[in-house]
Amino acid sequence: MRIITRNFLATASILAFCGLASAYTVSGSVSDEQGQALGGVSVSLLKEGKATTTDNQGKFTIHEDEQVDAIHGFNGSVGFISVNNGVFSYSQGSSTPVHVQIFNSLGHQVFKKTLQGSGMFDLNRVIQARGTYFAHVSVGSTKQNFKFATEGNYISTFSTQNALLKDAAQGEAIRFVAEGFDTLTVPLGTLDTTLDVKLKATAPQFKFGYALGNDPTPSKGCGTNSSLRKVKSVENGDQFQIRVGGDTRDYFITLPKNYDNKKPHKVLFALHCYGSRGEDFVHHNPDYDHPTPYYGQQVLDKNGDYIFVSLDAIGGVWTKGQGDHDFFAQALTTIEENYCIDTSRVFITGFSFGAMFSYSLMQDMQSRVRAAATYAVADYNIWLPEGNNMKNLPIAWMNVHGVNDGRCDYKRARDSALPRILKRNGKADANGDFTDASSEKPKEISGNTGHVCYDFTTVDERFPVKWCSWPGDHQWTAHDTGNMGVGWNWESTWVPEAVHEFFEQF
Repeated sequence: MRIITRNFLATASILAFCGLASAYTVSGSVSDEQGQALGGVSVSLLKEGKATTTDNQGKFTIHEDEQVDAIHGFNGSVGFISVNNGVFSYSQGSSTPVHVQIFNSLGHQVFKKTLQGSGMFDLNRVIQARGTYFAHVSVGSTKQNFKFATEGNYISTFSTQNALLKDAAQGEAIRFVAEGFDTLTVPLGTLDTTLDVKLKATAPQFKFGYALGNDPTPSKGCGTNSSLRKVKSVENGDQFQIRVGGDTRDYFITLPKNYDNKKPHKVLFALHCYGSRGEDFVHHNPDYDHPTPYYGQQVLDKNGDYIFVSLDAIGGVWTKGQGDHDFFAQALTTIEENYCIDTSRVFITGFSFGAMFSYSLMQDMQSRVRAAATYAVADYNIWLPEGNNMKNLPIAWMNVHGVNDGRCDYKRARDSALPRILKRNGKADANGDFTDASSEKPKEISGNTGHVCYDFTTVDERFPVKWCSWPGDHQWTAHDTGNMGVGWNWESTWVPEAVHEFFEQF
């Protein structure tokens, strides 16, 4: 065993002083969630009443030496302790004993001894395992705690320059305050510590809507089991019924295979086209209208993040006006109460008449629907609440439309339906009110191949608008070879992936 050879008695006499100091040093660094250092952060010890700010590297230190009266029996002398490769050395000039306790990393005491004067003790006689240990040393009512390794060294003097540590007052905490970030308060058990903290950016306060990437907002159904009674099971889902006014309405739900009632799931409503049924978008033989369930979105849900829902129109058409809107609202409320969903990420999608109904809903349900994706929307056969019931609020929207559509006119959708949404979606002004972005025009397809998806630049980023044009007719499975004909097949559509990416940005 290598023995330390330093002259401790000489060191102790050099460091003699008239009183005993009780000191503390709290230091550390502050950064944001991306690890970027934050300067100018206010750092305060609440009980001690001490404060500082971080430098431009995010570093801070709060240090204080407190001169107090000499401890009875200490006679103004100082102490010195060290650990060198397992050898504990001590030196102090008074008759007051030095009490030493050593604990292993599990908190079990492995050494306890009362020492007098100066000397050394080989801890290897009582410490069997190599590793990290914790020591508690006290002289009178002052004490010092430190950590050491059996193969390393630790040296400390009891002096005004390197004093015995001061215990934190009960309830002591350190607080970090910075503009644009949530205030962070960290409880402290000791005043000798080094902290590495990260501050979370404060979510902006909006007059309406959520920030991009907001935390999920769990529904009432989280943590509970559904009490819904299904009418029957169908391929890839279950059928349910609900009374809306005087009508019995059918709807279908498909849960992910790994559904977890403690995880808030996103929800996608699929709204069918003229003459179809809700069940057609739960399961169907593949064709150009139904390549995969729920407009191709279920197959892209690789992690089971979504609950899929399909509503059934009476007689195959969405012509009930307020009744259809009430159907959607009641179905969504029922799902919120029986399943764990993220109420801030409810999406709708539909083709043709289903697109018209989606367009109608998204201008009435902005507080409940985050975004809509439509295919061949038309600016007719659209029912909207009138007067004071009309909600003049923004909504995120994506539309895919064939420029040769002979049933839902492309130009009418571009020149009427599109600017109506843009008028409400412009970037918020200083008062938080949304501005008019309807003067911006989309880039469009030219020619007979390919497609163009244009993202509007003057809209609020939380309410994006994407306009996709392609050289096709009235179908939602857009592809890059123009109308159906040579070289066309429904499996070549790029639409599901583009829509999935649009929804996933929220």
